[in-house]
Amino acid sequence: MNKLFIVVNVDSFFLSHRKDIALRAVKEGYDVTIIASDTGKSEEIKSLGLRFINLPINKTGTNIFQELKTFKFLYSLFKKEKPHIVHLVGLKTILWGGLAARLRKINGLVTAVSGLGVMFSPEYNHGLMSECILKMMRFIHHRKNTYCIFHNTDDLDLFVSNGIINREHCVRTMGSGIDLNVFKYVEKQKGNKLRVLFTARMVEDKGVLILIDAANILRDKYYDKVEFLLCGGLETNPLAIKKETLNELCDNTYIKWLGKRNDIKVLLESSDIFAFPSYYKEGLPKSCIEAAAIGRPIITCDSTGCRDTVIDGKTGFLIPIKDSATLADKLQILFEDENLRKEMGYNARKFAEDNFSIEDVINAHIKIYNRL
Repeated sequence: MNKLFIVVNVDSFFLSHRKDIALRAVKEGYDVTIIASDTGKSEEIKSLGLRFINLPINKTGTNIFQELKTFKFLYSLFKKEKPHIVHLVGLKTILWGGLAARLRKINGLVTAVSGLGVMFSPEYNHGLMSECILKMMRFIHHRKNTYCIFHNTDDLDLFVSNGIINREHCVRTMGSGIDLNVFKYVEKQKGNKLRVLFTARMVEDKGVLILIDAANILRDKYYDKVEFLLCGGLETNPLAIKKETLNELCDNTYIKWLGKRNDIKVLLESSDIFAFPSYYKEGLPKSCIEAAAIGRPIITCDSTGCRDTVIDGKTGFLIPIKDSATLADKLQILFEDENLRKEMGYNARKFAEDNFSIEDVINAHIKIYNRL
């Protein structure tokens, strides 16, 4: 039986973005092991019949000794277990897992790039660290039995233009996919207030402060008619928004911070509009494709990853990054036109059916595994 190792930063990300792929691989006859940092979800993964190994990794850290610990762990693991295929998700796992796989001469390597464009974009300061990472990425990917999966063409083109991988070894999927039988179209029932939903980690580059600015532009006119719901947990990275700041900016009536929630589908079903003014270099934001599947008009940025989730003027609106005034204008258009909200929501569902099915994503992965 072919051994497949799927390596991700944290257990919760595996459950939300790669679980269905792993379960299908088991059905196809693969011996699947999940390697991730255990944040309390490992038992849930094991309950699915999957083997789990805890990964020592700091997803945002830069301490070289911690980084080398991650590399050494994966190198030793691959040496001992001898997997046939290693599937790496995320920059750090690609770097250290890819280097370990290359040195251990693992037969097949799959890397998954989701939102790494900032590292190679023109505005990024290409210092010594960046150049070292580029060289490592080239070394990792310059081998026959390697495929790299991308969620948008911007990241794919950046990797090819930087000489990291040849185009014939690139595969594009429309994000991580979504189960359209779970996220069904639901027409919003009329309520006392219109609801604008935002779901993401509470960090600046996800656009939460831009949305708050837009809400405040519209406050005088819509205070009694609209509520803005901000859903997401706190982070520890340098761009994280502090709890005190959120409590100060949110009045819990017009603008509400809900914290981290596990009922995103229910929140989407009770919302009228999904707003996601992220200027982070997204892969293809799952929050947007979930909103599209439910049938909600989406306002997001005309930027990497985000632009692939909306047909501007048909399923929602694309706006410039960091532009709270334009965001406010587009929100007001949707506030004032119920028929447009319904039309765009219906179109968004059709767009999701045509592009974001989890079955298409799973089939693409199994095809790659079988080829390797």
